[in-house]
Amino acid sequence: MDHEPIILGIESSCDDTSAAVLVGHKLLSNVIASQAVHTAYGGVVPELASRAHEQNIVPVVSEAIRRAGITAQDLDAIAFTRGPGLLGSLLVGTNFAKGLSLSLGIPMVEVNHLHAHVLAHFIEEEGEEHQSPEFPFLCLLVSGGNSQIILVRSASDMEIIGQTIDDAAGEAFDKCAKVMGLGYPGGPVVNRLANEGNPKAFAFSKPNVPGYDYSFSGLKTSFLYTLRDELEKNPNFIEERKADLCASLQATVIDILMKKLRQAAKDLGIRQVAVAGGVSANTGLRDAFHDHARRYGWKVFIPKFAYTTDNAAMVAMNGYFSFIDGKRTELDAVPFARVTM
Repeated sequence: MDHEPIILGIESSCDDTSAAVLVGHKLLSNVIASQAVHTAYGGVVPELASRAHEQNIVPVVSEAIRRAGITAQDLDAIAFTRGPGLLGSLLVGTNFAKGLSLSLGIPMVEVNHLHAHVLAHFIEEEGEEHQSPEFPFLCLLVSGGNSQIILVRSASDMEIIGQTIDDAAGEAFDKCAKVMGLGYPGGPVVNRLANEGNPKAFAFSKPNVPGYDYSFSGLKTSFLYTLRDELEKNPNFIEERKADLCASLQATVIDILMKKLRQAAKDLGIRQVAVAGGVSANTGLRDAFHDHARRYGWKVFIPKFAYTTDNAAMVAMNGYFSFIDGKRTELDAVPFARVTM
């Protein structure tokens, strides 16, 4: 091949259907169709998600190819999310990738959704200066389903050195937001209200878990008990103290996350530190990273907001690394719901 490979990425692990085209590290297009239907249910409904993917995938892929200014025949490979995620949703993306691979006569490359979040830091955009982390680096992956500290030795060699033993950080935000009546997803609302509140107004439980592992169930219980006790004294407590509750909750979650990350960075002697996943959009967490860069001499990498949520650009980026490594996926590959790295 005498040119940088052109990779189509397909992402369908949860409730966003996304397609992207990458040439080398450079992003040509990234199209995302989000599903509003789940808001009414307070969470993602798997059956509705897979049906929406079926409706969205053809127009989303077509639009990604059109915006990239190429034709389908120009593609060198198709990268698709094989897992983890919702099986019904993953099946739609996997089967579409198989059909397109057969019709175009080009290979498929499977992608681990969690690896893709980490490798989002290598996406380059036209006309923008870009700095990628140098290997090895640490990545804090935080989302509704995951809270992990990952030692990234290379694009293909990642090791989870710490992870949550119960709830994920994003899940803690969502569940606490739900009991305050803030709707779903709760994380962005908590973040917005936290900016107006006092982070020291309430003290919530911080777990003492060995090693680099996390736990957020005790914090959630402590939050619920605070609400219960205060509501007995004042039925309007939540409404009157919403901003302070969100600020204190957010500060506690960030403190728990950063304490373990700080320890890992110190123990391993690594100063290249990245953050990824949906919760990396949280402005408090971003501020904490910048603060640690100043205090500990870290070089920090924070993704653009467009790459914090599920997107196909990161899938295509992961696919690029795998493709140039010579990895290919057979047509009998089936998706998986859960995985360890």
